[in-house]
Amino acid sequence: MAERKPAAEATPLFAGYAPGPYFCELTAPREGDGGALGVVRARLAAIGIEALRARAAAAEGDLIDLGVTFTVYSDAAAIDRILPFDCIPRIITAGEWDRIERGVKQRVAALNLFLHDIYHERKILADGVLPRDLVLGNANYRPEMEHFPVRFGTYVHICGTDIVRGRDGDFMVLEDNARTPSGVSYVVENRHLMNRTFPDLMAGMKLRPVDDYGRRLHAAMAEIAPAGVDDPQVVLLSPGIYNSAYFEHVFLAREMGVPLVEGADLAVEQDHVWMRTTAGLRPVHTIYRRIGDDFLDPTVFRPESLLGVPGLIGAWRRGNVTLANAVGTGVADDKAVYAYMPRIIRYYLGEEAILANVPTHTCRERGGLDYTLAHLAQLVVKPVGESGGYGITIGPRASRAELERARAALLAEPAKWISQEVIDLSVAPTLTESGVRPRHLDLRPFAVTGRESWVLPGGLSRVAMKEGSLIVNSSQGGGSKDTWVLAAEAG
Repeated sequence: MAERKPAAEATPLFAGYAPGPYFCELTAPREGDGGALGVVRARLAAIGIEALRARAAAAEGDLIDLGVTFTVYSDAAAIDRILPFDCIPRIITAGEWDRIERGVKQRVAALNLFLHDIYHERKILADGVLPRDLVLGNANYRPEMEHFPVRFGTYVHICGTDIVRGRDGDFMVLEDNARTPSGVSYVVENRHLMNRTFPDLMAGMKLRPVDDYGRRLHAAMAEIAPAGVDDPQVVLLSPGIYNSAYFEHVFLAREMGVPLVEGADLAVEQDHVWMRTTAGLRPVHTIYRRIGDDFLDPTVFRPESLLGVPGLIGAWRRGNVTLANAVGTGVADDKAVYAYMPRIIRYYLGEEAILANVPTHTCRERGGLDYTLAHLAQLVVKPVGESGGYGITIGPRASRAELERARAALLAEPAKWISQEVIDLSVAPTLTESGVRPRHLDLRPFAVTGRESWVLPGGLSRVAMKEGSLIVNSSQGGGSKDTWVLAAEAG
């Protein structure tokens, strides 16, 4: 009797893998990969489907054991869950990364200049580049920040820029996250998982490291501390254990080597911030805050908030502590303001955007509204104030009833909406119950800025785990991949 082949040999790993018309992150030819894409494909094929499944299960077991979870408030049946991890990496060449890095730095520089301007001279509004009411009437505009002294003019110290790649292989910016962007912990943990679970896949690969993020973040936080402080005390301020990103707060505090605190751990006395410890009060100089503006200081914002620190904003205004990110940065990542980013970059930097926006229509403008209503079935309609993939209508995949609801909402409050062209997001091979199949993904690089910006090589590659889905957000069932940035251009 002939010996029966193992299932892994009988079914080649990439059998049935068909990316169709989409740009594939692992199979599309790219200059400068030095053969890395082919090597990874061959190594994955050698591992085989069954071994790949076993290792993937072990990796997800590690995530559970380590407590690498997030909270989905809208799902009462599954509050704490892991971010699904896909073990097939996403690869970015050195040349591609150079462009992404320059584009992200350019964008962060423009955002900081924009925020300083709107809270001081407002030249961009006087020159008519942006509508005044779009900024001054924005829900995230904070009058308390007007003429506020911000060290180095840096408002956005940590920025997550969501980037997509279209059918032609070009990168575009989908949105900016300038308030309290999350997800960087998964970038580092995903690399650790790959090192532990797939050493044979990574052997000899020359990749840009990601383990330096904690040190870089701490250095930036120390740099922005009040002038004259030789050894600044940095803390990370968290809302507490019930926050959806609490694991990340713990992770980042550990990576920086700083205390993780809640509002009750801090006190303001004589316009200085102090941390309560078993040895008494200790001064605090920089606060990396993961609490929203409204909850930071009950004497300035919500008086009922128990999460913040009374007097914190006053201590900051007097130059005795620094907050990162600054209050009021939400104006900069508003989706309606996003539509003006190419103009903002041109206005402040005198440059064209290195990374283009996804074509966007602002419904507060008559032309944008008319175009959106006329092409509703071909566009993605987004609320300007939401995040996490909520409130989105994807025209080509929406029912007639969903389109009519979107039309009614647009007509009722057009200023609350934008529309964007549907981008055929790139795909990557992803391990599913049906085998290795193409799934859409995006990329969120993280920039850290003190005096100058540094961008973590790679970023969070979020994957839409559902077949055909374009929504990659974790709250909507998305997962993540390890993002490999090749260390040097080759070939």
